[in-house]
Amino acid sequence: MPLEALDAIARQQAAVDHVDHRPWPLPAGEWSHAQTWEDLCFVHWPVDPAELSRHLPESVELDVRDGAAWLGIVPFRITHLRVRGLPPLPPLDGFRELNVRTGVTVDGRPGVWFFSLDASSRLAVETAKRRYRLPYVHAHMELDRHDDWLHVESSRPGGTFCARYRGVGDLFHSEPGSLEWFLVERYCLYTEDGGRLYRAEIHHRPWELQRGEVRIDLNTMAPLALPDVQPHVLFAPRQDTVIWSLLEL
Repeated sequence: MPLEALDAIARQQAAVDHVDHRPWPLPAGEWSHAQTWEDLCFVHWPVDPAELSRHLPESVELDVRDGAAWLGIVPFRITHLRVRGLPPLPPLDGFRELNVRTGVTVDGRPGVWFFSLDASSRLAVETAKRRYRLPYVHAHMELDRHDDWLHVESSRPGGTFCARYRGVGDLFHSEPGSLEWFLVERYCLYTEDGGRLYRAEIHHRPWELQRGEVRIDLNTMAPLALPDVQPHVLFAPRQDTVIWSLLEL
């Protein structure tokens, strides 16, 4: 096994040794799979909560900060995806993904709600749809580095996102209570299927972030019209993550 993969496995397994930052304890039982996220850009716009709520089920409560809901688009690369106890799966190593998301809370646990998840791997799309009942879509995706900029393009029926982005400045951890914490420090995901609500617990170390810059050429991914303002942009070089199986609520 390549040394890079061994290092990733060690980082993933060690993530559960760092729990003081979590807003609630680790779930009972063992996590089911792990993955590493690389070159993430968190691009968020403040939007009207009433407008965004129309795109959510009644089973979740939309999170609002400073009178606004926040609609996020997050491109990144997934590497070293593996089932617990096994090495990374070569067919699922290094595919690209782009999420359209917002923050929601159920039973006092803030998490992420996905409006769509584009992925460049058909196998990843079908596997995630079955295991996690998420709205994954296979897309033509490119994510390449040119100098210090990352160029991303995701295109499929119903949506296109074309942009370049980068991190600037020193790495930092978000402060509890800050907007940055509100946007990224979320330790579960929610989804609904057949009128039933589900949650999957997620764990990782606190995000190591940079301020970000983004230049968007085309964006038709959002489920509603975005305001004509500069988005809030964060960049994260890498995050090692473990995820538990889906639980019906």
